[in-house]
Amino acid sequence: MSVWKANLCILAAGSMWGTISIFVRQLDAIGLNALQICLIRTLLALLFVVALLAWRAPHLLRIRLRDCWCFLGTGVFSYALFSIFYFIAVAASQVSIAVMLLYTSPIFVMLLSALLFKEPLTLRKWAALGCTFLGCVLVSGVLHGSLAIPLFVLAVGLGAGFFYALYSIFGRYALRRYEPETVTCYTFAFAVAAMLPLGDVPTLLSLMGENTTSWLWALGIAFFCSVLPYFLYTLGLKYMETGKAAIMATIEPFVGAAIGIFIFQEPYDLMKLAGMALILSSVVILNKKKKQPGVQCQRVEK
Repeated sequence: MSVWKANLCILAAGSMWGTISIFVRQLDAIGLNALQICLIRTLLALLFVVALLAWRAPHLLRIRLRDCWCFLGTGVFSYALFSIFYFIAVAASQVSIAVMLLYTSPIFVMLLSALLFKEPLTLRKWAALGCTFLGCVLVSGVLHGSLAIPLFVLAVGLGAGFFYALYSIFGRYALRRYEPETVTCYTFAFAVAAMLPLGDVPTLLSLMGENTTSWLWALGIAFFCSVLPYFLYTLGLKYMETGKAAIMATIEPFVGAAIGIFIFQEPYDLMKLAGMALILSSVVILNKKKKQPGVQCQRVEK
């Protein structure tokens, strides 16, 4: 896969995650809480991927029992736990603070990748990381309020960022053994198993049954905010350093902020626009060519 195609996969994934507010607002309006939205999103995504693979490539559904730890990592320790910790942080503080703490995740990815995969901590990566984090701080609007963050919120928010980072780490191990489609499928499967006992399924089904259009929004969030982005991110991760992929995926808050401004007419100021510009600049920094174009990405086997 070429460099630009791998980059495009990561950027497309981050952009799709950034559209999640469109669907969440509709599902929230019918009474679903955050965990129920996450559960229905993941369950429908799982059903879609399983049906597609069973029809087109059933061999991709086979995994070895000894490799389940990889999907326990991507599905439970990352997908499920990051969602739970993030929702707790949102409930215990402001959304802006929760978002800022969540996007400490590239820091964890870079440090863990250096430790586990021997990826170099280059000046370019640190510069891009600095632009990304500062951009997320400005976009979140946290500087408009008090920066006195309670210790519990700090711990839970950083926990969300850490667990969010683990998808890239465990995903790298899983990609040594399986194709992106398989990794995506079993990530959803293990995540659903972890979230199902917490999702109050009877209430969830009752609320969904009262409004038939809610199923269209649920299918939308499952396909456009789970199936496609997780597959594309995992595919790009296969041909890219883990730290670089994590930083590039932070295009998500840029897209989220743009949707808020242009679709929901949310207020904006120079700080938010500056933050969006900084997030974009991190992508430019990471992809500024040092050599001639046309170099092919090699599959990362570290």
